[in-house]
Amino acid sequence: MRRSSEVPGRFFLTDGVEDLMAELGVSGADLPAMPPRHNIAPGQEIVVFDGALHLMRWGIVPVGRVNARGRPVMEQIVNARSETVFDKSAFDGVGRAVIPVNGWYEWTGEKRRKTAWRIAPGSGGLLYFAAITDVWTAPGGLEVPQVACVTCAPNADVAPIHHRMGVLLARDDIAVWLGDDLDAAKALMVSWPAGRLDITEAGGVDWTGP
Repeated sequence: MRRSSEVPGRFFLTDGVEDLMAELGVSGADLPAMPPRHNIAPGQEIVVFDGALHLMRWGIVPVGRVNARGRPVMEQIVNARSETVFDKSAFDGVGRAVIPVNGWYEWTGEKRRKTAWRIAPGSGGLLYFAAITDVWTAPGGLEVPQVACVTCAPNADVAPIHHRMGVLLARDDIAVWLGDDLDAAKALMVSWPAGRLDITEAGGVDWTGP
């Protein structure tokens, strides 16, 4: 199974569970205590908020999902395009959530000469990526909650690095994204205003570790 285009490429989350609970106004979390994570890759479990905090697998295995031609979707869905996510049959019935992170990484340059870039909020704190969720029922009946980031055109900050970026939500817009009004949620799928992100060359990251 192929993996869909990866934007964001990797996340990092250095805030602890208690910090997330305080920021999101929740009193409990279905999460273990976690150390800072500086290199979160697709296929790993990530923290997701859908009214509560959970761990979900980053990447939707589209078993049973078909495209508009009725053919099985053969890509692992790591990210979904905002322009089509709620119109494609492959995404029928997905839920909505947000992925709280302290930032993400992207790369520029040719293979073996790539430069890693660290992208974080200029004022510090958290970023909230709009996401869709699904549940994969594995052989034997095990249910695996899954999540994929929603992407859009880049803003002026990110455009020199990549032709896409994740849809970022203001803290006050999270309830709208999670709410029942799909049209209101769709209206949030726009590029993050320029000038709010701090982009620096990423050094000292162990890309093979957590």
